[in-house]
Amino acid sequence: MEPKDLKKLLEKRLQQEDRELTYNQKEEKLRVEDRSTGKGMSLGLKGLAAKYEERGEKALEEVVHHVEETLKVMKEKHELTGKENQIFPVIRSGSFASETESGVPFVFEEHTAETRIYYALDLGNSYRLIDQEWLEKEGWTKEALHEVSLFNLRGLSTEVKSDTVAGNTFYFLNTNDGYDASRILNDTLLERMAKKAKGELAVAVPHQDVLVFADIENERGYDALAQLTMHFFSSGLVPVTGLPFMYEDGKLEPIFIMAKNKPKK
Repeated sequence: MEPKDLKKLLEKRLQQEDRELTYNQKEEKLRVEDRSTGKGMSLGLKGLAAKYEERGEKALEEVVHHVEETLKVMKEKHELTGKENQIFPVIRSGSFASETESGVPFVFEEHTAETRIYYALDLGNSYRLIDQEWLEKEGWTKEALHEVSLFNLRGLSTEVKSDTVAGNTFYFLNTNDGYDASRILNDTLLERMAKKAKGELAVAVPHQDVLVFADIENERGYDALAQLTMHFFSSGLVPVTGLPFMYEDGKLEPIFIMAKNKPKK
């Protein structure tokens, strides 16, 4: 599907009297903005068109739902104080926006060479990323935000499902609560999986809604991991990174896997 064709489908689903939809043909982006607040979001249609080709109507429904929830959140006022148990860390790619569309810096910190840690207030069906202006207005520090978010993260389910491929065991954590990839920050979980592994432990966060552990016992395991990670990366609504990590001595090291070869750090 061409981006211009997806644009027509999205316009049909998203057009309302209180919204302004504008299309940047050069960048192939559709901007959806709420007229009352002047706030909105831009959708990169090239990447979304590829997802539509692969997943069809389900991919379109996810995008529409994401836009609807985001615009609703932008209309509401929220406070951090009193909602401490609703604050969580979210993993994003290293190239993710460092500030809001109005120029206010997000609160974030570097995680690996490929990823960053952002922070969000959970709102049930969606969440709002926390920016520096919001943080300072409520008198919070970045350190306090980090500690509270990790405490809440450790309380989330860590149940995994497993599958065996060519003598290598893969574990998948996929609850669709918005924080599956964020569980890579749960040191207790990583250590538990490392002790369980018979071979080398690899970890992947291809998109927001999945965390993958791979117990690599032979070279075919690396090829399977590379293919699986790139497949998830290309199909996720919020991609993070197509590069998996090796986990050793409490550290995550991004790796590039050549076909039929062991990985290079």
